[in-house]
Amino acid sequence: MTGYWNAIRAICRMIKIEHSIFALPYAWAGSFLACKGMPPIMTLIWLTVAMVAVRSFAMTFNRIADLENDRHNPRTSSRPLVTGEISVAQAWLFSLIMAVIFIGACALINTICLILSVPALIFAALYSYMKRFTPICHFWLGATLGLAPIAGWLAINPTSLGISAILLSLSVTFWVGAFDIYYAFQDLDYDQRSGTHSIPADYGADTALKLAGFSHIVTVIFLLLTGLEANLGWPWYALCAAIAILLAIEHKLVNPEDLKYINMAFFTLNSVISPLVLAGIIVGIYF
Repeated sequence: MTGYWNAIRAICRMIKIEHSIFALPYAWAGSFLACKGMPPIMTLIWLTVAMVAVRSFAMTFNRIADLENDRHNPRTSSRPLVTGEISVAQAWLFSLIMAVIFIGACALINTICLILSVPALIFAALYSYMKRFTPICHFWLGATLGLAPIAGWLAINPTSLGISAILLSLSVTFWVGAFDIYYAFQDLDYDQRSGTHSIPADYGADTALKLAGFSHIVTVIFLLLTGLEANLGWPWYALCAAIAILLAIEHKLVNPEDLKYINMAFFTLNSVISPLVLAGIIVGIYF
């Protein structure tokens, strides 16, 4: 039994289960936008199961695909799949289970979600290979998480996709793309040596920092457009201003020459933003 729980803990470390907070509130937000109010509880429950499962699948698949690189990269050489705490076979089994749970949860939501479940899995898995071919991999990851508000909307209204969900999806795409560029600064030297593509490795730290800042500006613009399209009340715009300030602070914290604040910028600040977006949409609907 102890070995079983040790494996579970190692898997949770491998997939960074706490990072589910980045995408899950956006899926809920899409549902609130579709309902213009409180969605059915069971729909939210199955949506939550689906989101956690697909993210767990994608993270595990990414760890398997990146295993050789992780072995040679000093930053990632202590990951459980590299050290042997988790075997490759266990990782494949876990990813398969998560894929099945995701498809099952989608089936329990509605037929459209079921039909789109396999393409969503493929789209999420492809990110693991994008960095081998193109530096726009950051925005592929962004687009993957950007599916969250669209999924939330379709869980409620499978017959038509609202423009507000699309705008929110674009906001998520640029938000995630920006902080993934920041995250890539940690691997700049290794990526350049190994030929792995990233915007910092391909175009340099200064260009990457400017592009990330521009992406944050675009993020806020799409958030504002989401509110206008959904006819949200004034609290939404107050929270958009707060998010813009947080993103500006994040940008100031990231210094490619000194990454001591990278965890604060990547996780601490970003983990606040998605709950703020959800809270702003909920309150904005009722004001």
